[in-house]
Amino acid sequence: MTVLSTVADWLFGCAHRRTSFPMTCRTGKSGSAETYVVCLDCGKRFAYDWGAMRLAKEPARDVHSAPVSRLIARLVHHA
Repeated sequence: MTVLSTVADWLFGCAHRRTSFPMTCRTGKSGSAETYVVCLDCGKRFAYDWGAMRLAKEPARDVHSAPVSRLIARLVHHA
């Protein structure tokens, strides 16, 4: 992400106030798991820390997140 797009998101972007319930998905044979939430307005994915019960400091991995995020956003908006 460039500095210009970060500033544009900050000024005009989504505030990410409505998020999904934390979801955990396991990936690969190693069974590593990632817990994340998705913004219900824009579909952006954020890492979630169950221990602290809040968004994690590090960003969520970007593995296939866009299609899943868009699907969740569509399902929520149609409900």
